[in-house]
Parts: sequence; C-alpha cells; structure tokens
Amino acid sequence: MANSASHHIPPSDQPVVANFDSAHLIIGAGVAIFHLATARVVVCYHSRDQYWFLPKGRRDAGENSGTGAEREGFEEVGSLHTQLEILSQHSWKRALQSGYRNRLLPILLRHRQPQAHSASTASSPFVTEPVWTQLMPMPRSAQYILFWHVAETLPPDLETSLTQEIVTNNGAYQVPPPFPAGMTLEERMGLEGKGYEPVRHRNTGVNEEEMLYESYLLPLEEAVGKLRGTIMADVVGKGWEAVRARKAGGG
Repeated sequence: MANSASHHIPPSDQPVVANFDSAHLIIGAGVAIFHLATARVVVCYHSRDQYWFLPKGRRDAGENSGTGAEREGFEEVGSLHTQLEILSQHSWKRALQSGYRNRLLPILLRHRQPQAHSASTASSPFVTEPVWTQLMPMPRSAQYILFWHVAETLPPDLETSLTQEIVTNNGAYQVPPPFPAGMTLEERMGLEGKGYEPVRHRNTGVNEEEMLYESYLLPLEEAVGKLRGTIMADVVGKGWEAVRARKAGGG
C-alpha cells in the first residue's frame, strides 16, 4: 500500500434524515495515527476478545471531534492516572499496554465544508476534516456518530516538552500543538533522527476495559489485513493516500 498508486474506496451510504435529542445521542471520534517516515500506523488489539481496531471513543463534553480523536489515540490503552508515578519512579514493569501521542495531520481531502475566511487558513489546501463518518445504533435507543480522523506521531522534541508538562500538571493529559502551518512533510520528517522510533507511552487508558488493549505500530499492509472487513481498513487506506498526495505535491 505504501507504494500503491490508488486505493479502492467503498461507496458511502445514502443520506438519511433522523433527529436525536441530547439524551439519545453519543458523539465519538477515532483516529489513524501514522508514522510518516516508516509508513506505519497504530493499531490496537483487544487481548481478551482477540480483535483488532483503531483507537476511538466518546469525545468529552465541550471537546471537538479532532481533539477527542487525538486524546483517544493516546488514552485508548493503559491507565492515565499512573502516568506521573511512572515518570517519577520509572516503574514500567506493570505496564503491558501503551499509547502514542499524536496530532491531527492536515491532508489533501475532498470534502464539502466551506473554507475558513481567516487569513491564516484561507490559502491552505490541507484540512483536518474527518475522512469517514459512521452512524451506529446503540442500546437504549441511542444513536452513535463516530468521526474518523488522520493524525501523525509526534517529533522527539515535542514528545519531550509534553512529558515535562505532564509532570508539571500532575499527570493531566496535554493537548499537543497543531501541525505547524507552512511546514512540509519532508521538513517534518527531517525533525527525526535516522532510525527514530515513536514513543510508546504505557498506562494511558482510563478504565479497566482499556487495560485489556495493546497497541502496535504496524506496516500499512499488515494493519489493513488485520482490519479487513471494517471501515477502519479504509480509514487507513484513504488516510495514507491523502498523505501521499500531500507529499507528492510538495506540501
């Protein structure tokens, strides 16, 4: 897939008309996190139920879907409340699960949203809009809306600064700064030394269920194979094609 010229995109469903009040609506976000330099993507594995998936979950109240996707990509495995203890005591032996810090990656993407009118964004062809949106029924007459985003692992200097902020802020999750406007993907990859491996953070989940999750940074073909039969396989495929299109255009 890394060298593929095209990717088959499954057809979207027909538009629907439906109405849900706040008590019957759940809004979530998921993310495909790419390591650009090695053409790999983060995939999670449920160690008890034995299935593969991309990080996803409900966004917090007042949180936008993009920020929620970034946070879920980090929190989906492990236990965040032990982050400070791990950082201060270097006690890694208990931690079998891990998460990757990430930030949304602006990509070339066909979409129907109006362009922002601010001077800082009006000239950019790259967006962080969802690549797929899913509608799924939930128990007790609730509707789940899930937005799938594309993100990248963080460069080493940003990893270091956010780790320091975690210590300063008593282990609280820190929202990463956005991808720098005007930076090309080649320039971004140049921020990593040869052979750099993105940091896997341990104990980053928020409940017992997420302690059963494991995460792996896999080559694209292997990841798509493990996700085959789900829309998540196409989130990876469509996302990587958009990354390649941006890179090919010099962006």
